[in-house]
Amino acid sequence: MNNKPDTMHPDEWRLRIDLAACYRLVALYGWSDLVFTHISAKLPASVTGGEDQFLINPYGLMFDEITASSLVKVDMQCNKVDESPYPVNPAGFVIHSAVHAVRPDAGCVLHTHTRAGVAVSAQKHGVLPISQQSTFVLASLAYHDYEGVAIRDDEKARLQADLGAASFLMLRNHGLLTVGKTIADAFLSMYTFENTCRIQVDALAGQDSAAALTAVDPQILSGVAHVMRVQTDGLGGAFVWPALLRKLQRENPGHDT
Repeated sequence: MNNKPDTMHPDEWRLRIDLAACYRLVALYGWSDLVFTHISAKLPASVTGGEDQFLINPYGLMFDEITASSLVKVDMQCNKVDESPYPVNPAGFVIHSAVHAVRPDAGCVLHTHTRAGVAVSAQKHGVLPISQQSTFVLASLAYHDYEGVAIRDDEKARLQADLGAASFLMLRNHGLLTVGKTIADAFLSMYTFENTCRIQVDALAGQDSAAALTAVDPQILSGVAHVMRVQTDGLGGAFVWPALLRKLQRENPGHDT
């Protein structure tokens, strides 16, 4: 926090610190894909004056070396807003800009290409109700069919329609995406989404079909939204975020520079 540039709004610096931490946590938990995929965070109106501006990763840096000061500020077309020595990847921002355009609640959009996530995205039945983790995902899950590498603007409308108001989006044959009001919310959702997929891959290993697994009672699924509010005391990702930041400071400090 002491390294905040004198000319930078404190709200932007706080967001930069949280987003840099999120990138490093994604790397720490093994969800990164070299320099590919993105986590975007929308800057508050107190910083932009009401314009749509976002922070994303500098293209070419590994997630575990991203810092608050190295993040790049871009507009809706992924054009740099401020001077930065780092390049950006406009093609990689297509999915994120599509989500931000129709979801004013999307303070953060987190996208991964993990082994388990892609594996489940390729399974016709999608996420199965076979674990406690899966019940949280199924409470707000949408699917989007694969249309090739997401670089075309014409795909945005279909992705937006498929996402709707969901917090979890499974990109078929591609990976996972979460939408959060805050960076902490998006991270906690991805933690749950990723573990849901890992559990499902393990549970299906050696089974003839999904029918061999024990499914959660549908009546339990219908009450999951209430359980989530009770479990996190209504705080969402903020419930666990301070502990995650302490873990990061122990294992990979320096994101807040």
